[in-house]
Amino acid sequence: MEREVSTGGEPYVIVSSDTHAGLKCEEYRPYLDSALHAEFDDYVAERHEHRRVAEELNSEFVNQWEGENEWGLQGAYDPEVRDPVLDADGVAGEVIFADGDAVTGQESPPFGAGLAAGQITDPRQAFGGARAHNRWLEEFCATDPVRRAGVALVPVVHDVEEAVREVEALAGKPGIRGVMVPTLWHGHPPYGSDHYDRFWAACADAGLVVHTHSGEADFDAYGDNVAMYISEVPFWTHRILWQLLFSGKFDKFPNLRYAVVECGSFWVGDLLWKADVNFGASFKVRRWVPG
Repeated sequence: MEREVSTGGEPYVIVSSDTHAGLKCEEYRPYLDSALHAEFDDYVAERHEHRRVAEELNSEFVNQWEGENEWGLQGAYDPEVRDPVLDADGVAGEVIFADGDAVTGQESPPFGAGLAAGQITDPRQAFGGARAHNRWLEEFCATDPVRRAGVALVPVVHDVEEAVREVEALAGKPGIRGVMVPTLWHGHPPYGSDHYDRFWAACADAGLVVHTHSGEADFDAYGDNVAMYISEVPFWTHRILWQLLFSGKFDKFPNLRYAVVECGSFWVGDLLWKADVNFGASFKVRRWVPG
């Protein structure tokens, strides 16, 4: 089939589906509840130690990266730098996630409440850090709410009712278009259980798309082997999709929308085949019997 090629004069609109933004870690302090300031100071010290180790292990790359991109990297938190960079790349709009510094981790939300939110053991820190980032993100996206689609942080595994309240607070905020949940639920109930139904309903009602973004994985299984991590991280990122799909959440909440980010699409065909088998076969195993 011959591909249709437009010969009109309409613009070709590019929207980046995975950009990142965030403050340098210590600059989140004004956005954080004061009750967490002392703990936050300890966290900031840990992040600076993390940077020291990163520089020690990968000094050549860190120096080259920051030297060559010194101006552009400020776009992680400064709209006046960010917009010219987007313009130069021809990007009209963007979906914005937390953790703006993938090299040294300095631009991470308080207590790691972004891509590492599921690993936090204290719910106060998880939600406190998430709210601090969300408050800043609201301001950042409000500078151009048409161009920026901010994805707020909601660490739902730590407290469903608190997560529902956060979604309700985020609803209708200019530029806030979705929420990111932890990729792994750790010792909490799995996403396919009814435990999170109030949250899915709240997201559906608010029109906020639920996201998972690659980052977390079974770190204990890899040691310092980066290749193992890179090979497996897509699985952990999109696992929530079949949790929601095969537990019937999209039927239960027809307006629920989910997006999976930064894990390719090589697995989609296999998942669709499995869905056909499970939903279309004349014989179905409806309940798993352990043992």
